[in-house]
This record gives sequence, structure tokens and C-alpha cells, in this order.
Amino acid sequence: MRHAYTPTLPELQAFVQAARTGTATRAAQALGLTQSAISRALTTLEARLGVALFHRIRQRLVLSDAGRALLPEAERMLADLDRAALTVMSFGGHRDVLRLAVLPTFAALSLIPRLSGFAALAPQVTLDMTATLTPLDFDRDPRDAAIIRAQSPLRGARMDHLAEERLVVVAAPGLLPDAHVLEDGELAKLPLLQQATRPNLWLDWFLNAGLDPITILRGARFEQFGMVLAAARAGLGVALVPDVFAAPDLASGALRLASARSMTTDTPYVLSYPDRSLDILAFRHFRDWMLGPAAPPPLVADMRPMA
Repeated sequence: MRHAYTPTLPELQAFVQAARTGTATRAAQALGLTQSAISRALTTLEARLGVALFHRIRQRLVLSDAGRALLPEAERMLADLDRAALTVMSFGGHRDVLRLAVLPTFAALSLIPRLSGFAALAPQVTLDMTATLTPLDFDRDPRDAAIIRAQSPLRGARMDHLAEERLVVVAAPGLLPDAHVLEDGELAKLPLLQQATRPNLWLDWFLNAGLDPITILRGARFEQFGMVLAAARAGLGVALVPDVFAAPDLASGALRLASARSMTTDTPYVLSYPDRSLDILAFRHFRDWMLGPAAPPPLVADMRPMA
């Protein structure tokens, strides 16, 4: 229920345009209204709020302190409404909308390149995809599902296993002499590209190999795996990344496996969702595509280092 003091949309539009143009006449021209309609909207808004939003100086409208305080909030509300309208318009009249949150690099390198298969199976579904680095609280978040790394479901959510996270070491071909893979001691002498949000990866790798990592955790830091891979392609060092992300570069030859071993973490990729999503047709189509008999090709191709 709208309170008596809550501005209407026409009042906010009139206020913002008047603030931007400095006159009711120009605001009217911008909105396709009459000058009297703008004046009435401003008068009503000021009466509704109980403050003067403008000083009237020689037919000019100059913002008062209250008007300056209101303007950025009014502009934000109108911009949010505009974005919401554009979002709904992008659905193209489709009734079935799937709201997904996905790990950003997983989305870019694994999921999106394969979405044409889902589109062919469920052409009536429109995707609304955002990035996430953390599990969602579905009690507060309107998303229908998320693709994340997790060991167990969060409270109020279900979880379907998608794939283990298997880490591999990759490097530009120029860093690998004679196209041979390197021993861990040799890797330790090269710049080790760091993933800033998961700084323990190289630590775990070398501890697993029985080496002291204290003197070897060096190298440029990057926020996301996509950036780490770009640095590896540029020859800035060796990267420790999930094989699902490295697969396109390994297939194209832009990167090579730099180690013969790999390491599986304890946080697999999962599809997480609340019970309510099972009642959403678009989600059921997506879940069936990811898990059922018509599942897409494996996330990761067989990758073996060249001897």
C-alpha cells in the first residue's frame, strides 16, 4: 500500500527533469507534457513531502538543500525501474524464465559455450544469469538455482552433484622446454600465478607433493580464474586451475599441461536450489538437461600431458 507521503512516478519524473533542466518549460518538453502539468506535479510533490524542493529565482528552478538530497535517490529509483522494465522486455514474451546464479569463470568457460544445447531442447525458456562466488540464501535471494562449489547443501536447499573439481597445472608452450612436463621441484622455480580468492591452492599442491611451500609461493595475483588463465596464456607463469576451465585452452594449444599429476579438491561443482524451484517448469527442464539422459557432453575432455 502506498503511503500518502510516497511520491508518484509522474511526480518523480517531473522533479528529476526540472532539476536537470532548471525550468518547468524544458522539463515539460523533455517529458512530452505541458508546462502546467509539470508545475502541478512539483507543487503536489512538495506538499506531499512538506518541504520546498526548489527555489524559484527569476523563472529558474534552483534545487534547495532538500531537493539536492532527494535528486540522487529519485534518479536511482527511476533508473532501477527502467532496468527492471528492460529486463522483463528481454524475456521476449516467454512465460518460462530461469534465474540462475553461477560461478563467473564456470559460466564463461563451461556453461555458456554449451547452452545452445539447452536452448534447442527448451526454446521457450529465457535465462536470467548472474555471477556469484558464494552460496545463496534462497530464503532471501529470488534466484531459482545456483551452480557453486559446495560439500553439503545449505539449510533450506537441495544439491545435485555436477562434477568434481580437479586442479591441473598449465602453462604457455614457451615455458615448457621440449614440450615435456615438469617435476614439482622444477615448477617451484617458475613464477606461480596466484588466484587471490583461493590463495591456498599452490600451498596445498606443494604440501601434497611433500615440498616446503614457504619459499615458493610467489607470482602475480589475480581475482578470478579467467584472469589467471589469461596471464598463463601471456607466458607470465604457470597456473593451477580447474581442468574444466583449462579445457578450451588445452584443446586449442594455447596452453599445455605442465605437470603429469592433478589434485581433486573437497568441494565439487553442484547445482543448488530450494524446494520451490521444483515447481518451476523452466528449472525442471534445466535440471533434466544437466543430469538426465539428455545431459550435455562431459564437462572435461580426457586430458593427458605430452611426454
